[in-house]
Amino acid sequence: MRVLIPTLLDRYTEGERELQGAGGTVGEVLADLEARFPGIRFRLVDEHDRIRKHIHVFVGRELAPDLASPVRAEDTVKIVGALSGG
Repeated sequence: MRVLIPTLLDRYTEGERELQGAGGTVGEVLADLEARFPGIRFRLVDEHDRIRKHIHVFVGRELAPDLASPVRAEDTVKIVGALSGG
């Protein structure tokens, strides 16, 4: 499947913004990315194994609520970093 990486994380993927991923769940896809790009998972998942609050992961057009969310080979997984300001 296609995995789209936001600019704020492309330094972990050697500048690549579109990758091929593997896995049957969001968690497995992130583990696949971690195997190839060590350190990226920590930026996406907290110490309680939950997607960080400032990160949104979409599978197709649907927001994935957690790491157990299913992913199919034909899906596009899009990682979005929320912006904040004050």
